[in-house]
Amino acid sequence: MNTQSSTDKAAALLALHAGAGFVLPNAWDAGSARILEQVGFPAIATTSAGIAWSCGVPDGQVLDRDRMLEHVGQIVAAVGVPVTADLEAGYGDTPDEVGRTVARAVELGAVGGNLEDAGPDGLFGIEEAVDRLAAARNAAPSGTFVLNARTDTYFGGTSHDPFSETIERAFRYLDAGADCVFVPGVVEEGTIRRLAVAIPGPLNVVAGLANVIDAPTLFSLGVKRVSLGGSLARAVLGLLERAGRELLDSGTLGFLDGGIGYADLQRRFDS
Repeated sequence: MNTQSSTDKAAALLALHAGAGFVLPNAWDAGSARILEQVGFPAIATTSAGIAWSCGVPDGQVLDRDRMLEHVGQIVAAVGVPVTADLEAGYGDTPDEVGRTVARAVELGAVGGNLEDAGPDGLFGIEEAVDRLAAARNAAPSGTFVLNARTDTYFGGTSHDPFSETIERAFRYLDAGADCVFVPGVVEEGTIRRLAVAIPGPLNVVAGLANVIDAPTLFSLGVKRVSLGGSLARAVLGLLERAGRELLDSGTLGFLDGGIGYADLQRRFDS
């Protein structure tokens, strides 16, 4: 297993943002993280959605901070590559609480994290969102933790011009210490290209939900980081549901085609 220090892992994760672009897969437990590491990904993210679903509850901060961070810690401990954590909106009503969440993620070995600018009532005011990001940056200084500022302007923005709102927030978030800006919900190639040009930092978009643009195309548009959110977990759970239906309806085992063998999995997890 990789024995790099946390600082080295943070530097390696940050360096990926300076290249031609990279895909960051999202794991939901230690086993999925191990498989993704063995496939060859240089870094792994967690998915709050996948973790929540694995616990039998919906996404959206239904799991409390302690339970979510417990799963993050298990994922970090299972792999040697850098792990960045989906910290949702920071699990706190105040900037200080957000800072404590980030500090705990750092203690668990995460070297990056997403922080959303929206809560149950929609987007935070821009000043509040900036204060929350600044608290996160203070808890995890630059160079030790890759802070990914997520803006939900294309999900819950109140402006009739989400592009302008996104750019305004992106500038403020980068000034507050963010290393990358994450804009989920944007699906048009032209808009993605404009965002990549206008945002003075690496752009992260999510693929696999409303956005089905492939990674090479996204890179050609200027995107630096392509994450999957809960897409891999959805694919696995979809296979499970189809397998269950096949068993219930016909009792056949066609779902085993393409499955990893027992002995192979034993070898993969015995290292």
